[in-house]
Amino acid sequence: MTKTQTELGSVSEAYAGDVTEAHLRRLLKLGTATVYEAQGQRGSIAAEIRPVDPAMKLIGTALTVDTSPGDNLMLHQAVLMAQPGDVLVVDAKGFTDAGPWGDVLTLAAQRAGIVGLIIDGSVRDSEAIINAGFPVFSRGISIRGTTKVDPGHIGGTINFAGTLVKRGDIIIGDRDGLVVVKSGEVLESLQSAEAREAKEEEYRRRITEGASTAELLGLLPTLQRYGW
Repeated sequence: MTKTQTELGSVSEAYAGDVTEAHLRRLLKLGTATVYEAQGQRGSIAAEIRPVDPAMKLIGTALTVDTSPGDNLMLHQAVLMAQPGDVLVVDAKGFTDAGPWGDVLTLAAQRAGIVGLIIDGSVRDSEAIINAGFPVFSRGISIRGTTKVDPGHIGGTINFAGTLVKRGDIIIGDRDGLVVVKSGEVLESLQSAEAREAKEEEYRRRITEGASTAELLGLLPTLQRYGW
């Protein structure tokens, strides 16, 4: 599986409507920080959820999983239910003292066309996950095992580390963090993010010509008011 396939999967299968794989590629290239700012500083996910490898990137449609701390039964079910292009978004209640996801589930997920995992909890077998090229963002890493007995929910709205995520929302992840784009706002968010990127490119051009950031951002009156 190539890096591009790992990041994007078969997006056209996972997302119906006017949004195409090309749109998602553009969002991923713009990056999480730009998309977050372009959305009016909405959609960020808690900074404690970090990539297992900083080089990991992902974008795909959310398949939400509500599971009990220290149990991974629903993760096995989610792999069975997922469509190509899905990202598993797992609310493990912030429990970090066990790793409900490891190398075996990673292989199964890749075979199913799942393009990544974000979990408010821990994973294990992190080196194997990195070597597999499977993007994983987690709160922690733990070698301890889990049970496989507790029922949960798949596909509903979850509170993921303080951010509401619904089935079909777009999840973007890179070394800066994670951001959610609501399923009905993808094209609008892309347009806003590209406009922001163009504006910042103009800032960079003007800085090379000698302009200051304080000037470009209109901060000089405020600084002068404070005596600078």
